[in-house]
Amino acid sequence: MPLNARIASLEERHAALERRILDEDSRPRPNDIELARLKREKLRLKEEMEKLRTPRMH
Repeated sequence: MPLNARIASLEERHAALERRILDEDSRPRPNDIELARLKREKLRLKEEMEKLRTPRMH
């Protein structure tokens, strides 16, 4: 998969996780365990995107 396509895919997943986090957080009794899991996954995706965007030094 080309780099730009990989980053775009990660961005889509990141946005979907953000929507799921907002949905869960807006519930009267949010599931804290699920929220934490979603936030960890969102952070993992963000870190992967940043890693792919950062030029590599040789």
